[in-house]
Parts: sequence; C-alpha cells; structure tokens
Amino acid sequence: MSERRAPEWLTRWEYAHRGLHREGVPENSRASAEGAIAAGMGIECDIQMSRDLVPLVFHDWELDRLSDARGKVAARPADELCRIRLMDTEQTIWRLTDLLDLVAGRVPILVEIKAQPHLSLAEPCIAIAKVLAGYAGPFAVMSFDLRMGEWFAKHAPETARGLVITDTLDHGYQSAWRRPHALERAAPDFLASDVRDLPNALTGLWRDTGRPLLTWTVRSPETRARGLAHADALIAEGAGLA
Repeated sequence: MSERRAPEWLTRWEYAHRGLHREGVPENSRASAEGAIAAGMGIECDIQMSRDLVPLVFHDWELDRLSDARGKVAARPADELCRIRLMDTEQTIWRLTDLLDLVAGRVPILVEIKAQPHLSLAEPCIAIAKVLAGYAGPFAVMSFDLRMGEWFAKHAPETARGLVITDTLDHGYQSAWRRPHALERAAPDFLASDVRDLPNALTGLWRDTGRPLLTWTVRSPETRARGLAHADALIAEGAGLA
C-alpha cells in the first residue's frame, strides 16, 4: 500500500460515471463531459488504446455496443476511430488529450485504464502517463489491474493512483484485490469499490486508517444511500445522482 496521503480534492467531489450521460448523450462523449462540468461534477472516464497506442475516451474493447462500427478498438488507428460516431448522435470517439483540453482543470478527472489480464499493460501506461504529464488540473488514474498501480508507483510516482475493486463483477478481476500482497503490489492511494460489496470488513478497515474509499456505480436511491453511508465519494449515474 502507498504510505502517502491521497490528494484532498479526491473526496470533495461526486463523479459522473462516464460523464453525465443520458438519452441522446452517449457515455464517455464530449457532450457527457460538458454536462458534468456544467453540473459541477467530477468526471470518471475510461481509456482504451488505438492500434497506434493513442489513449481514447471509450469503455468497451469492441466498438459494437457504443458506435455505428464493428470490431475491436485496438484494431484501428486513432484518426479512423475518431471519425466513428457514438450511437445515433453526432458525437464521436475522442482522444484523452481532447478531454484534458476541454476540462482545463475546472473539475477533477478519474482516468480508468481498461485492462485485461492476458494483455500487456506497460505500453498503455507509458502512453497515458505521457499525455497526463503536461496536465495541470486535478486527476488520478485507476484500474482493476494491479499492474497499473505497480507501473505508476515505479515510473510516475507523483500521479495519484487507485485500485478499482469488486467481489461481485465477474470480469477477470473478481476479488483480485483480496489476494495475498495485492494491495502492497498495487500501492493504491485510494480504493474504488463496487457499491454492491459495501459494507465489508476490509473496506471498513481501509477507511478506519484514514484512506479514501470511492464507490461505483451508484445507479439508484438505494445504492446512493449505501455509498453515502460506507464510502467517501460517489461515482454515479442516472437515478443514483443527487
């Protein structure tokens, strides 16, 4: 575990999950980021890599669910991907650099680096760290993958880093945070827990030692109440928003 204190801004905000998206405003789009800024919310976003290793603001490994295209994101170069429309809108896939330019320090950004256990994470971390290095606003990186925290602790230790954790979602990282020495390896400044798993003894102990706990995805009044009772900041969308 990291021995330093997480940045104070981290728990002073509520975060719009994948931006403030709704019908007609796709998740992780420029419009969803603009909506979050207008609402005075932080932005949680997801990062996928193009074939030419450009960090893109996009959640899925495949294009199919969120766009009018098909196939793997990583199979196409960034210039081509950034011409692809999101759902039935004029919004398109966009670069992390463009998100940073838009936000310009007005609200904090949680940058979730998407990973799969069987794929290398070093190249994405290098590319993302390079983009973030020149950004002056508040941001943190986070991932389900222990290797992300390990990489940033070694190569960009000044960057606030978090470990995203779940005991419910079966996606390759279920309960990975509970493995022996997992927290020591990931060296997180904060945890971001699946709200369905709260409360539990380990996240309670984490908070008792003064370490911040965020929670996702708050989608209902019931999960909002649970998050407010057992975490320090919410990552919310839809009916889970205040």
